[in-house]
Amino acid sequence: MNTTTVRIIKFEFSDVLRSKWVLIYGLFFFLLTETLFRFGGTSARVMLSLSNVVLIIVPLICIVYGTIYLYNAREFMELMLAQPLRRRSLFGGLYSGLVIPLNLSFLVGVGLPFLLHGVERTAHLQAFSMLLLAGVFLTLIFIALAFLISTAYEDKMKGLGIAILSWLLFSVAYDGVMLSLIYRFSDYPLEKAVIALTLLNPVDLARTLLLMQLDIAALMGYTGAVFELFFGSIMGAAISLAALSLWVICPMWLGLRQFRRKDF
Repeated sequence: MNTTTVRIIKFEFSDVLRSKWVLIYGLFFFLLTETLFRFGGTSARVMLSLSNVVLIIVPLICIVYGTIYLYNAREFMELMLAQPLRRRSLFGGLYSGLVIPLNLSFLVGVGLPFLLHGVERTAHLQAFSMLLLAGVFLTLIFIALAFLISTAYEDKMKGLGIAILSWLLFSVAYDGVMLSLIYRFSDYPLEKAVIALTLLNPVDLARTLLLMQLDIAALMGYTGAVFELFFGSIMGAAISLAALSLWVICPMWLGLRQFRRKDF
């Protein structure tokens, strides 16, 4: 990472913090987690309730906020590109300057109540670590998707519409399509197909990894047993992390490719 990229990251970091939306984002998770502790009791119940919110809110906020932010930063990008600056450095600085404060806000908002109230068991500590890791990965992935969308579409409203539709696809529609396919082809062995379909959706993948850590796979019946056998193994965990990493790398690479070719 060169000096120019570091300077852009610092500027973006301070600019994002000045907007106060990131602070509100962290405060939301802090108040929600603290409230769940006060009314829910144990850390396991808090994590189970919080995981549903994280899997919905983090992708939505990241892809919408990231898309709007990039469209509003067009004048800044044009000014920077008028300087002897590589587009790769600008792209990396913009991405890092947006991802770092969002992740810090999420980690502090969720982590501080757990530090205050504690975690009862070692197994719950592993689940808590997976919850934080899932939030970080979802932030990286959906900010990368926001960058891809904002560079691919010139019109702001169209780009924002694509961003919201993308969130609906990953968070809502995909599960419906997946359940429909499982029901339609229930007479066939679908274990490997279901695992493959799960890997193709970062939200479903993060949800599955969280459920495995919370020891409630038994409630999912035969599917839960298949998931636990695969995702509970070392190889399954490695494949899952590799899949999440690819979900970060691929949109970033495509977004950078569009960014290099774009005529600002």
